[in-house]
Amino acid sequence: MTVTTPALDSRTAALLVMDYQPAILASLPGPADPEALLSRVAGAIADMRAHGAAVAYVRVGFTEADWAAIPPANRTFSFLGRQRLMHHADPATEIHHRLAPEPGDIVVRKTRFGAFSTTDLDRRLRDRGITTLVVAGVTTSGAVLSTVTDAADRDYRLHILSDGVADPDPQAHQALMTGVFPRLAHIVDTAELRALLHQGHPDRAETGGA
Repeated sequence: MTVTTPALDSRTAALLVMDYQPAILASLPGPADPEALLSRVAGAIADMRAHGAAVAYVRVGFTEADWAAIPPANRTFSFLGRQRLMHHADPATEIHHRLAPEPGDIVVRKTRFGAFSTTDLDRRLRDRGITTLVVAGVTTSGAVLSTVTDAADRDYRLHILSDGVADPDPQAHQALMTGVFPRLAHIVDTAELRALLHQGHPDRAETGGA
């Protein structure tokens, strides 16, 4: 059965840009081409802005108190705490300059994989009437997986940018994109996102939007 991807209503949609930080981008293998990835996501941001949609940024970063509060049972994050990695003030944990937030954007700092569990992102999205999320992020098996499953449980309509997510493990990335995420979200690329935005607001296409 063919599933038709619905047009995007920019009034109730937000692009979620997750973990596009130099320290995390550096973990991607050569074939992932971070520069091309950044260019595609920058284009998606521009398209969403041109149609009046919200843009929300999520970055991971820790304070001394955050590190101290991580229990030993958390295998991934207790290691970060012991090694004092990803300090929130380290330039390598800032949002990449090519995707820099603008006034009015949502920006949150998290201390776990998912975008919601350690932030007020859900409340801030709801306050703006956001019901649809377009997800771009690094990594597919970390931030994207955790956030998408949580967002699905919170009843958001979800789109995942197939060319706006990446992972150090190509096999894990492929398994998620083909076997897991299609059950939770519409899988689109950046060109399809642009088309969905135009379908939702065809007048914008005629007046120079995106």
